[in-house]
Amino acid sequence: MHEITKLPMAMLDVDVSVEITTTQTNEDKRLHRIYIQTQKKKEKYSSKTNIKCWDFASPYTLQFRVVRFMLESGEFETIATSLPRNRFSIDDIKELYHMRWGIETSFCKLKYAIGLINLHCKKEEFAKQEIYAAIIMYNYCSRIAAEAVIHKRVHTVYEYMVDFTMAIHICRTTYKLCKTNFEKLVEDISNYTVPIRPGRKDKREMKPKGFVGFTYRVSA
Repeated sequence: MHEITKLPMAMLDVDVSVEITTTQTNEDKRLHRIYIQTQKKKEKYSSKTNIKCWDFASPYTLQFRVVRFMLESGEFETIATSLPRNRFSIDDIKELYHMRWGIETSFCKLKYAIGLINLHCKKEEFAKQEIYAAIIMYNYCSRIAAEAVIHKRVHTVYEYMVDFTMAIHICRTTYKLCKTNFEKLVEDISNYTVPIRPGRKDKREMKPKGFVGFTYRVSA
């Protein structure tokens, strides 16, 4: 990110190269190499020390491609990629970026609708368990919500789709009861809809978020 911020704020397609090292010698500092702290044998670290895994040589030259293009709003979008320039043009990169929108919205639903914005554990094994459980619940709710029939309304400006947040709430509540009437479940989901607004754009608000203690995190 430090190297990318040095680039001019304009449309570009350039290659960026940085050197990464796991040592802190005078030569590393003189050449401004990026230091990554890794686990050394027979050494004990504080639980607050950020230790990373590094399976490459040291120093290692990391090369990637940076593409920057202008959006319809007049703002610039910057993408770092390893896709070769001779096979993927800037227009190809833009199209691939657009195709990721469904993935981005899925992450949004996982974080906020499902409740994966905060983890409720410290150990890695438990964190994985919570993530997999959230993904399974997301797939479970998505599959059921896809069966909901939205009847076309007359004299309305927009088409309507299922309110996925309410669908998750209904599916989760029904799941806890262990007795499910599928037809009734789908009918209840169909009662909650939101309008589809093509081309709608909202300004992205970048707000810093503080730490939320484990005892204050909302249960998933």
